[in-house]
Amino acid sequence: MSNTKVLFISQEITPYLPESEIANVCRYLPQGIQELGKEIRTFMPRFGKINERRHQLHEVIRLSGMNLIINDTDHPLIIKVASLQQARMQVYFIDNEDYFTRKQAFTDENKEFYNDNDERMIFFARGVLETIKKLRWAPDVVHCHGWFTSLIPLYLKKAFNEDPLFQESKIVYSLYNNNFKNILDKKFKQKLMLPGIKKNDVEMLETPDFFNISKMALNQSDGIIFGSDNLPQEIIDYAKSLKKPLLEFKPAETMVNEYANFYETLI
Repeated sequence: MSNTKVLFISQEITPYLPESEIANVCRYLPQGIQELGKEIRTFMPRFGKINERRHQLHEVIRLSGMNLIINDTDHPLIIKVASLQQARMQVYFIDNEDYFTRKQAFTDENKEFYNDNDERMIFFARGVLETIKKLRWAPDVVHCHGWFTSLIPLYLKKAFNEDPLFQESKIVYSLYNNNFKNILDKKFKQKLMLPGIKKNDVEMLETPDFFNISKMALNQSDGIIFGSDNLPQEIIDYAKSLKKPLLEFKPAETMVNEYANFYETLI
């Protein structure tokens, strides 16, 4: 179907952040899918290391202005946008002064994991979905890239599932070999709760590490993609045990068509 709508949600995209496996996939995959005639939207966090002047980011006033309450504190949601002219593609950025002004993405200058990465994940996930609601754009496929997006499947299946925009959306989660060794805040599973989410939906977050947040995302997804060819065996085994539609790792030269065909099998 040429009119398929695909929402890409990524923790990093080049050239806004340095090249990496995820950043490169999420730069060229949306462009390729769009060139196949499908409608796309692309989101990432507006990390402080992104040069707004060089990349010509500007705030979208009509989409900004909402407050999200996380851990009993109000956090203003700011939406920015930039254009990749050569790709004829826009990228939306989720921004907030409390979470995204620091100069590094996930760790500080001493490579220490930010102790509020759990709240930053919550804000990002909710910010994307609330922005899509404001855009009144109903995605057929929501494709999540990287552990920072791992709350999206849970929120879509449990908290936003009755919203007409998302009722038909199929969720694809791409796994990458970008695991971290830290454990997120112990109160993560309490902070992320929204109406519709039950305690047993998040019980595996008793220890909120990379493997458990990834497994929770896989539990709520409709399709799984191996975005790296060298994933940890534990996560490979878990993904395969779910018996869900699964696409093995595909090299860059065949990725766009393989992914597009995979989307169509789900919708």
